[in-house]
Formats: sequence, structure tokens, C-alpha cells
Amino acid sequence: MSVFASLVEHLADLLQPLFGAFAAAAAIVLFTAFVRLLVHPLSRAAARGQRARAELQPKIAELRRRYGRNPERLQEAVLELHAREKVSPLSGCLPSLFQLPAFFLLYHLFSSETIGGRPNELLGHELFAAPLGGRWADALGEGGPLGGPGLVYAGLFALVALVAVFGYRLTKRTMAANAAPAAAGGDGGEQVPGMAVVTRVMPFTSFLTLITVAVVPLAAALYMVTSTTWSVVERAVLYR
Repeated sequence: MSVFASLVEHLADLLQPLFGAFAAAAAIVLFTAFVRLLVHPLSRAAARGQRARAELQPKIAELRRRYGRNPERLQEAVLELHAREKVSPLSGCLPSLFQLPAFFLLYHLFSSETIGGRPNELLGHELFAAPLGGRWADALGEGGPLGGPGLVYAGLFALVALVAVFGYRLTKRTMAANAAPAAAGGDGGEQVPGMAVVTRVMPFTSFLTLITVAVVPLAAALYMVTSTTWSVVERAVLYR
């Protein structure tokens, strides 16, 4: 943890001439962008996997015609098809999973009063009037929704809501496009175990960021906002 804290502090020092008092917040945004760049190859692989899954729909439709009355055999055959074609039905989850360590590092870093036995100096940094180690509840207690910290969170909520709406429409459009081959082939029902639930929930996942921003330290919230915005833009490019 102390090594990670030193990294953030050094990055903030480098950005100080450009961003002044907001250098630590800018360092978190830049750190998030770096993490997303590292994960980008996985995102590209997930996009290729989604296109490959769409191309499998006619074969899955054929399996349904053969094993429609035997659900267990159908699920087994669909999984065998994915394995044979080297297409993972859950490859789209990998980019999110590989980001979790970075998010939890920031969460713990800005939730700890001390780092390596010394006071955590990063907690003194702010984004405008809101401390990076504070939460939305703290902002409401210090000045209400229209106080300085409250307005910072209002801006973040507005940005997240805008990105979430765009992400919702993008996900619905992508899923509708992928469902078209299945409909043409007479494919209905669940492709792999649990995918029906994932399909119903997926368009709404962007809105979960609103809850996260409200309960985590502001530094971790900045990570989530930056990462979510990156994800939506990245998907718009990769799935166009």
C-alpha cells in the first residue's frame, strides 16, 4: 500500500505545475487511464468474442432444433460448441475483473488514516471543495447538496447519469444486433446457463456506478467515473 501511495504522490507532484490544487485528482484520472490502456487488449478480445458469438447463432439454432426437448443435453452441446470454436461466453467480463485490484487499492488508500505508520497525506487533497478521502454523506453533512462539496458530487452524478444513459442505449442496440441472427434462425431461449439473466441485467449495469459514487471515497469515485466513461466510449468504437 505504501508503494502505491508513493506512486500517486509522485504522479501528483509531476502534475502540480499543470493542475495546481487539483493535481492529486488529475493523478487519479491519469492512473485510471493507464489502467484502462493496460486492459484495452482484453476489451478488444471481448469485442472479437462478441462478434464470434453472433456468428455462432445459426449453429446454436440448429442445436436447438436437435435437442430442444432435452435442456440438459442442449446446454452441454452449446458449451461444447463454444469450446470447439474457442469462443468464451463470458469473455466480456474479463476487462472489468482485471480492473478490480486497482479500484480496491484506491478505495483502501483513501480510506486509511495512516500509510506505513505515517499520516496519510493524500487525504488532505481536494477536488474543488471536496476532500478526496470524503464521501457523499460527508459532503451533505458539511453544507448540504448545494454546498461546495455537495456541488462537486452533483456534477459527478450528472456526468455518470449522462454516461449511463448513453451506455444503456449502446448496450441495447448491440444486444439487439446480436439477437437478430438468432431470431432469423429461430433461436430462442437461453444459449448458455445463466446468460438469460445476464442479458436482462446488462443494459442497467452502467447505472450501478451512481450507487458506487455515492458510497465510496471521492478518489475511488473519480476512478469509477473515469473508467465508466472510458468503457462507454471504448464500446462505441469497438462495437460500431
